[in-house]
Amino acid sequence: MDKVFRKIICSGILFFSLFGYANHLEGVEISISCGAVGRELEICRSGVEAWAAMTEHRVKVVSTPNSSTERFALYRQLLSVKSPDIDILQIDIVWPGMLGAHFEDISKYIEKDILQQHFPSIIEANRVKDRLVAAPWFTDVGILYYRSDLLKKYNRPVPTTWEELERTARDIREAERKSGNKNIWGFVWQGRAYEGLTCNALEWIYSYGGGTIVAENGSITINNSKAAKSIAAAAKWIGTISPSGVLNYTEEEARSIFQSGNAVFMRNWPYAWALAQSETSPVKGKIGIAALPKGGRDGFHTGALGGWQLAISKYSEHKEIAARLIAYLTSSEEQKRRAIKGAFNPTITSLYQDKDVLAANPFFSDLHRAFSSVVARPSMVTGKRYNRVSSEFYNSVHRVLSGKKEPKAILRELEKKLKRISQNEKW
Repeated sequence: MDKVFRKIICSGILFFSLFGYANHLEGVEISISCGAVGRELEICRSGVEAWAAMTEHRVKVVSTPNSSTERFALYRQLLSVKSPDIDILQIDIVWPGMLGAHFEDISKYIEKDILQQHFPSIIEANRVKDRLVAAPWFTDVGILYYRSDLLKKYNRPVPTTWEELERTARDIREAERKSGNKNIWGFVWQGRAYEGLTCNALEWIYSYGGGTIVAENGSITINNSKAAKSIAAAAKWIGTISPSGVLNYTEEEARSIFQSGNAVFMRNWPYAWALAQSETSPVKGKIGIAALPKGGRDGFHTGALGGWQLAISKYSEHKEIAARLIAYLTSSEEQKRRAIKGAFNPTITSLYQDKDVLAANPFFSDLHRAFSSVVARPSMVTGKRYNRVSSEFYNSVHRVLSGKKEPKAILRELEKKLKRISQNEKW
């Protein structure tokens, strides 16, 4: 009798142990890092909460710095010590080559036909050799915002060159200030010494035909007259059409000035549209968007390619469950919701013809075409060294904008520094 009793007890312990273990697998907590620019954090949180409600899992949302430079430093620190604290990391499109060794191969978890719904170029940007290290979540391109009411008031067209933008911004600013609007500026953008300035300055340089800092073949091209001309032109904006404080602006500082009604033009990403058109915005119904200006008549319209992806940390203890959340967040249904609620650009091509998405964001049809003329930062060719390349670049440009160095001199110095980083141009 004792043997039978002991057998029943042992079987019961085994059953409840297995039952408890199964429940543990079905009800784990995972974590995801989300940005907080504009409505990013709010919309990320609502997305993961919807997924959690459909499953037995819990999701902890980790807010990260708005500055991509600061966020990269945080990630590198966490990953270098193989921390399991964050299962899913929101990463910039230029980071796969630098951080990809720390990420799982997403293609092991997400079906090929689902991945094929995304822009092929964005999929390739997330591939490191034969591994897909992140799934596209939303994409970005630098664009020009303008006050349509002020252009109409002063009978000015949307500028197509940087020279036209400078004249229009100066004239409208002066006229508005004479009429009593003492706080208005002509043009706000991202001038702090961080990754955002790399995007802005690359747009200026490429629009003048000055290249992409480092060419696809690895040659360093930044030291040229067209690049110097474009940076010199931007330096003249400081204190004239742009406030001196722009040298410390990121995306949100620029948006705050523009959305408060105190700027004629703004360079920013598409996310700012939904916020500027919100019910409480002073400029609701008074703004338009266009491609960024060309560098003179012979220049090019372009915008820096941006965007964010979701990657699974190799050190996550719940990789398969993390992959399920990524599959949900990057799905067509969730990307559609994010586009309507927050003007986040989908990475799924079919959504650019979706009637609901276009009703909320009528400019998306133009942005779909704009993605064919974007300029990419040289992250693929420079690989693990991209962060150093970008840092040297934006710090050099910032010194010119601050009046501490002449463009030609700084570009000669920058060229020498990049050659040292490249180890004689062998990236």
